[in-house]
Amino acid sequence: MTLALGDIAPDFQAQTTAGPIRFHEWIGDSWAVLFSHPKDFTPVCTTELGYMARIKPEFDQRNVKIIGLSVDPVDRHSKWADDIRETQGTAPNYPIIGDADFNVAKLYGMLPASTSGDPLQRTPADNQTVRNVFVIGPDKKVKLILVYPMSTGRNFDEVLRVIDSLQLTAKHRVSTPVNWKPGEDIIIGGAISDDEAKTIWPNGWKAPKPYLRIASPPKT
Repeated sequence: MTLALGDIAPDFQAQTTAGPIRFHEWIGDSWAVLFSHPKDFTPVCTTELGYMARIKPEFDQRNVKIIGLSVDPVDRHSKWADDIRETQGTAPNYPIIGDADFNVAKLYGMLPASTSGDPLQRTPADNQTVRNVFVIGPDKKVKLILVYPMSTGRNFDEVLRVIDSLQLTAKHRVSTPVNWKPGEDIIIGGAISDDEAKTIWPNGWKAPKPYLRIASPPKT
């Protein structure tokens, strides 16, 4: 299947390094980031898993749960964690799914439905499409999909920035402009009339074009 923004994230049961989970139940009332890896003991992913562990408090502050996935059995994840701690300074402090049956990768459209066999006989190149980041809201809908090549490490600071935007725009009828960061001006959403906007932004706003109304960020 092909997932699109706004789709319900497929639910599943899986074994993880923190024990068995049912995905939707695990998310609960939180936001979630699911980021996938083609194989354990791969170099770029090693740096990514370590970095995510270091910045996990930033996700915690935003009520976002982190979960990784790799197309290998859970016992290999535990051995990989030792390498990650040694080389990156921090071992994963969040669950990592063991997707040895390819179930989650196929549910999320990262591998063809026909994929089968022994995951240990597959190379990273065989699984190179398992390099996605999914941000999922408390409503269990997909809010963001990023797909990276194996040769390029992911920018998880950007994922945090997008989550800040998603959480702001979920609460208020606003949008965020290019390169926006928390605290910067926002764009007043089209669903807000000028009359209503005057009550929300009594000090006014800038409108270089009628459809482009730039205002201070709403109070959260």
